[in-house]
Amino acid sequence: MRFIAKIALCAAILLTPLVARAETVLIMAEEEGCAWCARWLQEVGPEYPITAEGRAAPLRRVDVRHPPEDIAFDAPLFYTPTFVLVRDGEELGRIEGYPGEDFFWGLLGMLLKEHGIALEDSGSTG
Repeated sequence: MRFIAKIALCAAILLTPLVARAETVLIMAEEEGCAWCARWLQEVGPEYPITAEGRAAPLRRVDVRHPPEDIAFDAPLFYTPTFVLVRDGEELGRIEGYPGEDFFWGLLGMLLKEHGIALEDSGSTG
């Protein structure tokens, strides 16, 4: 009987579709020669992946002139840098421009909170 139960359990696991975790990313639309993009990359870029915000919404850098086709943006990308919070390919909100490190963390924190994206307590900058 145990053998049959194990086979039934394995079959159930294999045949049941996995519940995919919602993929949340922060898109950074940039272009070559953008001084504000370079400033963000210098001031925030190195620490972003190790912050709670960076773990909740990993950064994906894209060229503003060639936006990814797998994302449904609410509006075209014009300014660099533009940061777009995306969940499962759908835009949740955006930050256009880079107002400096302190403002960036505050704006990003508000955007994450507005969309119910929880942050781990340790390592949070914002």
